[in-house]
Amino acid sequence: MRFAGRASQTLSVDDRKDQLDGRAVALLLLCSMLWGLNQVATKVALAEIPPLLQAAARSLGAAALLMLWAQRRGLALWQRDGTAGAGLLAGALFAAEFACIFIGLQFTTASRMVVFIYLSPFVVALGMPLLSARERLDRWQSVGLLAAFGGVLWAFAEGFGAPAAGPQQWLGDALGIAGALLWGLTTLVLRGSRLSTAAPEKTLLYQLLVSGVALGLGAMAADETWPAQPGALSLGALAFQTVVVTFASYLVWFWLVRHYPATRISAFTLLTPVFGLLAGVALLGEPVTPRLLLALLAVSCGIALVNRLHPLRWALRLGDRLRRRPR
Repeated sequence: MRFAGRASQTLSVDDRKDQLDGRAVALLLLCSMLWGLNQVATKVALAEIPPLLQAAARSLGAAALLMLWAQRRGLALWQRDGTAGAGLLAGALFAAEFACIFIGLQFTTASRMVVFIYLSPFVVALGMPLLSARERLDRWQSVGLLAAFGGVLWAFAEGFGAPAAGPQQWLGDALGIAGALLWGLTTLVLRGSRLSTAAPEKTLLYQLLVSGVALGLGAMAADETWPAQPGALSLGALAFQTVVVTFASYLVWFWLVRHYPATRISAFTLLTPVFGLLAGVALLGEPVTPRLLLALLAVSCGIALVNRLHPLRWALRLGDRLRRRPR
């Protein structure tokens, strides 16, 4: 897949699409699957590598890979283009989001945390109409978004019956909600600032560098230390997070944010916890339950509603495609 050309190139309004096409759907499904696997990788690495230090290493490692990528492709990521302020803001939000998630996991369970994190699409859905009237959800699309989230909530409700995480579980839950808010705000900053016309490589670099430094400072403040002899499994899990998830999949995500409606692509992130459960079944031996299957059905139906086409618009598009088909 070819992303933007040089960083000096800008994205015109005509390059943006009002609907998701097949390529966008495939990339969104791939990203959601990788992010679901990332939950397993993070859990594996946390056995030896402290949370903030792990997040900082992931961001800084991915930033180094991104700079090598940019140099190889001849991308000019350091030129002045008026994006510095928005880039620093996006990076700070990115760092704060991960700080909330990793710190919150010390007080609440992972199953509770992931539910609260994926409130993010609602933040985007509420905020995008303030930036673009074209991205306002209609009644049925709103029902679809609620159905998808309800399916996810139903699937993870099984974990709520486990023993309480402790007296400060409310703090972990609150930090999960804060993480969702920060994630949604980051998406809105990407679309509502000069970053919307910047190369996705530059947008990602802002967030990786700023978050890497901020999380590293946080790890120092928390007296986190690198293990003397980390095992191969932990290092492999960290490498997967760095190379595949934080570098490659995030680059794809920011490209999608620039080219497609943010509200609709954010709805696909609701698949991530479902993929996370499937990864847990395959890699951690967690059981498959009827609630999981019901969640998959609800999410699929919800996404179909969120991305539905008006019948007249669908007919016009079909007619246009038939006219363009080679005879």
